[in-house]
Amino acid sequence: MFDDGMRLLYVGKAKNLKKRLASYFRKTGLAPKTAALVGKIHQVETTITSNETEALLLEQTLIKEWRPPYNILLRDDKSYPYVFLSDGEFPRLSIHRGAKKAKGRYFGPYPSAGAIRESLSLLQKAFFVRQCEDSYFRNRTRPCLQHQIKRCKAPCVRLVEPDEYAEDVRHSVMFLEGRSNQLSNELSSSMEKAAMNLQFEEAAQLRDQIALLRRVQDQQSMEGGSGDVDVIAAFINPGGACVHLISVRAGRVLGSKNFFPQVGIEEEVAEVMSAFLSQYYLGSSERDLPTELIVNVVPEDHEALLDAIDTLRGRELSISHRVRGTRARWQQLAVTNAEQALGARLANRQHVTARFEALAEVLELDEPPQRLECYDISHSSGEATVASCVVFGPEGPIKSDYRRYNIEGVTAGDDYAAMHQALTRRFSKIKDGEGKLPDVLLVDGGKGQLNMARDVLNELAVPDLILLGVAKGTTRKAGFETLYLNDVAHEFTLKGDSPALHLIQQIRDEAHRFAITGHRARRGKTRRTSTLEGVAGVGPKRRRELLKHFGGLQELARASVEEIAKAPGISKKLAESIYANLHSE
Repeated sequence: MFDDGMRLLYVGKAKNLKKRLASYFRKTGLAPKTAALVGKIHQVETTITSNETEALLLEQTLIKEWRPPYNILLRDDKSYPYVFLSDGEFPRLSIHRGAKKAKGRYFGPYPSAGAIRESLSLLQKAFFVRQCEDSYFRNRTRPCLQHQIKRCKAPCVRLVEPDEYAEDVRHSVMFLEGRSNQLSNELSSSMEKAAMNLQFEEAAQLRDQIALLRRVQDQQSMEGGSGDVDVIAAFINPGGACVHLISVRAGRVLGSKNFFPQVGIEEEVAEVMSAFLSQYYLGSSERDLPTELIVNVVPEDHEALLDAIDTLRGRELSISHRVRGTRARWQQLAVTNAEQALGARLANRQHVTARFEALAEVLELDEPPQRLECYDISHSSGEATVASCVVFGPEGPIKSDYRRYNIEGVTAGDDYAAMHQALTRRFSKIKDGEGKLPDVLLVDGGKGQLNMARDVLNELAVPDLILLGVAKGTTRKAGFETLYLNDVAHEFTLKGDSPALHLIQQIRDEAHRFAITGHRARRGKTRRTSTLEGVAGVGPKRRRELLKHFGGLQELARASVEEIAKAPGISKKLAESIYANLHSE
C-alpha cells in the first residue's frame, strides 16, 4: 500500500486477497490506526507467489528493506553474544559477537551481554579460568590483581600446572553445557576423596566450588528441563506492545530479553506474535535456532512460518502452546515479564511527561518543551578537558544526539573558557543551518557559566532561547540547587520534591556522567601514549630498543644526552631531541 508520494505505507500477505482488502475498506468498525492508514492509501500493488511460505518470505524481505510505518517493526540490530573458549595450553573465556572465525568453542547464544557476564563472573570465582586478553597474558612477568583476589591461578607466570588448569577448563565446559548436577556430583566425590586423604585445603576449595554451583541451582528455578527452547510471550495494551524472550539451551535458562516492537495497525496479540516470530527468525541467517518455540499465543500463519524457516534455514522447528511442568513455568514467567516490562516502560514515559509539564509550569511556558540540552565540563586539574552535551525529550534521553567536545587551547582548569569553546562549536552549526535548536539550554554551573553561555549566544546571534543555570547550593547537596533563569538577576529555588527539579537534576547528572566518561577515556588514552611518540625520528622499533636498553622510561628520563646517544641507533642530535622532549616540563 502506497501514499500519493509513492512511499510504502504497509506490506501484508493474504490467502484471500479480496477478503483481506475488504477488511480495510469497510465503512464502519475500523480501528483508529487502520482508519489512519486507509486515509493515506493512494495505490495498492500486489505480487502473486506460488504458496504461503513464499509470500511470508517476500513480506519479511520487504519489511526489512523498507521499514513501512504501519507494519509492526522489530528493532534489533545487534547479533547475540556467545561465551568463547579459546584453544591453547591455557585457554581463555570471553564474550564474543559476530563471525565465529577464531579457533575454539562457542557456547550460547545468550540473550544479552549481561547474562554472559553473570556466568563468567561465577566461573571466575569457582574455577579460576583466565579471562584476560591474550596480549596481556603473554606479557605478564608477575601475577596480576585477579590472582591476588583468588580469581585466577596465574597461568601467565606458570603458577599452575597445565593438567590442573585443563581440569578447571573441563569443569567450566560442563557448567556451560548445562551439566551442573553432574558437575556438582563429581566435585562432591573429589571433595570426599581429598578429605579421606587428609588434604583439607583442597577439600575446602572443592567445598566452596560446590557451594557456588548449588547457589546458582537454587536461584535457577527453571533448571531441570531439557532441549534447546525459546520461550516467547507477547503482551499488548493501549500504550504499546512487549515481547519477552527466554533462551533455554541444554535445559538451562541462559537469560532473557525484552523487545518493544513498533505496533502499526495490528493490535491483536496473535498478530504481534506472528510479526515478531517471522522478523526474528527469518530476519537474520546467523541467528541461532532452537528446536522448539513455546509461545503464549499461536499465530494463525504458524505453519507457513515453520515452512519458511525450514526453506530458508534448513531447520525444522516446532511451536508449542499447551505445555506442562517446567515448560509451563517458563511460559508463565515469560508472560509475567512481558506484562511488567511494558508496564514499567509506560509508567516511566508518563513519569517523564509529568516532569516536563511541571518544568513548563515553573518556566511559565505555554506548552512543555520538546528538547532540553545540558552542558558540563570535566577534567583532572586541567588535564584532558572534555565538555559534554546531553539531550532530553518528552520520551526521555535522546542518546543519538549526545555529543562530546575535546577542549583544546584554553588555560588548564579554566571552566569558563572550556564552556565558551564547547557552546561556540555547538551553536556555530545552528547558525550554519545544521542541527536542532533546543527549547531550553541548561548549563551546569553558577553565574559565571550562565554569563558565558549568554555571551556565546549573543556573539553568534542565536535566536532567543531559555537559559537555565544550575548551581549547587551552599550545602552542595541534591535538592538545594540554586537556579538562574536567563540571567543572574533571576535567581530562584524549587522545593526538594518538585518534579521539575527532579527533571533538572536528572539531566544535570546525566551530563556530568557523560562528561566524566569521556574525560576518563581521553585521560586514559593520553597516559597509555608514550612520551617518546612525539619525537621525530623515534618510531616503534627505536622506542622499543631505547626502553630495552635503559630498562624503562624512568631510567631513560634520568639519563644524560651522552648516555642516550650510547643506545643502539641513536645519534647525538637525536639524543638531544629525546632529552629535550623528556624534560620539556
